[in-house]
Amino acid sequence: MAQLNFLTTIPRLYYHLTEEYSKETNNFIIKHKVNGKYVGITYDQFKEETDSFAFGLASLGVKKDDKIAIISENRPEWTYSDMAILGLGAIDVPLYPSLTSESVEFILNNSESKGIIVSTKFQLNKVLKIRNKCKTLKFIILLNEKDIDTNNKDMIAFSKVQELGRTYQKSHPSLLKDNLSQIKPDDICTIIYTSGTTGEPKGVVLTHHNILSNVQAALDSFPISNKDVFLSFLPLCHIFERMAGYYTSFAAKCVVCYAESIETVAQNLIEIKPTIMTTVPRLFERIHSKIIKNVESQSPKKQKIFYWAIDIGKKYKAAQKKGKIPLSLSLKYKLADKLVYKKLQEKTGGNLRFFISGGAALPREMGEFFEAIGIIIIEGYGLTESSPVIAANRYEDYKFGTVGKPFPGVDIKIASDGEILAKGPNIMQGYYKNKKETEATIKDGWLHTGDIGVFDADGFLIITDRKKHLFKTSAGKYIAPAPIESLFLASKYIDQFVLIGDRRMFLTALIVPDFEAVKEYADSHKIPYEKVEDLAHDEEIYKMLDKEMDQFQKKLANYERVRKFVLLDKPFTIESGEITPSLKIKRKYVEERYHDLIEQMYQSLDRSVPIN
Repeated sequence: MAQLNFLTTIPRLYYHLTEEYSKETNNFIIKHKVNGKYVGITYDQFKEETDSFAFGLASLGVKKDDKIAIISENRPEWTYSDMAILGLGAIDVPLYPSLTSESVEFILNNSESKGIIVSTKFQLNKVLKIRNKCKTLKFIILLNEKDIDTNNKDMIAFSKVQELGRTYQKSHPSLLKDNLSQIKPDDICTIIYTSGTTGEPKGVVLTHHNILSNVQAALDSFPISNKDVFLSFLPLCHIFERMAGYYTSFAAKCVVCYAESIETVAQNLIEIKPTIMTTVPRLFERIHSKIIKNVESQSPKKQKIFYWAIDIGKKYKAAQKKGKIPLSLSLKYKLADKLVYKKLQEKTGGNLRFFISGGAALPREMGEFFEAIGIIIIEGYGLTESSPVIAANRYEDYKFGTVGKPFPGVDIKIASDGEILAKGPNIMQGYYKNKKETEATIKDGWLHTGDIGVFDADGFLIITDRKKHLFKTSAGKYIAPAPIESLFLASKYIDQFVLIGDRRMFLTALIVPDFEAVKEYADSHKIPYEKVEDLAHDEEIYKMLDKEMDQFQKKLANYERVRKFVLLDKPFTIESGEITPSLKIKRKYVEERYHDLIEQMYQSLDRSVPIN
């Protein structure tokens, strides 16, 4: 795709869409659920909502380089706010809705945010709890008007700001248009705080050019057009969804449809019938688990047909890549498509061309399974610090078990210790007010990702682990935990898995079972329990999982095998501080929290006896 001249700053992208492209179309730019039905927002409506809010912010004193925070779930107002803030030359600071009030306090103070846009009463309470500790905060804008406290002069409704904006616009009609020439590609666009797996949040400083260079690279790499429909469910406060499912979709003139929540994605897929969707491997694991569970409840004959079809699909795709498909295989594939694939594809709406997966490693087996049934998953890799994509597979050039080839404009090299280094227009300016961390992360223009990787013979990048996560056993063996954890997560009985073993004689694991699958096993084997969590302490369940794990680790080297494990009766959550908002395990925190359980495993003579 040719260089798009409106991809220099976000306001220029916005201006192109609402002033130029809107004249050519009556299509919707966004769809969202209202009273149980999807409703469309036209380009003209989008412009009216955004402009009035931008002028309203200006009337409140927001000017170039001011920081305005947003803490909200995905909804149209998120994009109105983003475009309005950036249209004034200001900088937005997106916050994860799952953050605690303490983290909100740190980010608001560190970023010196002048105002914050808040979605719900739940989010408002977090802000009010720490309001007096935030000296730079001048106002709180509420999306839900019913939550306004009329006695609090700091609070103002979103619609009221728009009202002020319509009045302000009359006396300053050319403000936003004049700003277009004042906002430069190298101006700061956003400061995104990454919680990281250790330490306090760091503010990643990204310019308009950083992000839009990645948008252009995405448009050059993937076949996306104005005929595509995006279903968006990953949080917009995360750079992956913001760059791919928002700016890139808008630049390609797609329709962006917001899922109601993670829980409703399955239903929304059928309602929207998207052609493209950005997601994380966890969604595929859930879909796969439901498919297998449904198959296992069918008759032996239907099960046989299903597994036959999966086998045919894998053979067909392998032959297709070699460019030679035997006639007999082609005929079998057509039959399997009619009997199995089409029915499974309908679960994603029936129109899906491909998924784009990021955020965590996609197990090879998962990619091969979905490819076999005709659903392509394109895996990529990146960091918030790289806006975010560094490498990605392509629609017609992909290899499971890898994260693809370098993104256009991005250089990648492997350091002597195996660390992946990246350089390009997408690399952040640094961490906000954190020179020490910036200098430790960017050296001679190269971003030190903290990930270990290699290139295969065909130029595909393979991530082997996190640099800081490499274990060294007391016997001197280096072990990468991520591939081993990924292996066990393929079990239908395992929901979350944390490998333990750094500076230890052997490997152990903390396991959160898939309680629904374990419950079914208990019911079918008449294992008594009062509540499902009790099964995490049941000896029969331990024995079953012990056998299950033996099957999974047959191919592992002896020193890579898990010798002991313990089942936990509650999952790791963001709220408990055990995982980051981007769903990465805080390994150090988890090991500290479960220190006593871990020590018991290493002291116990038994391999897998329930530990209470």
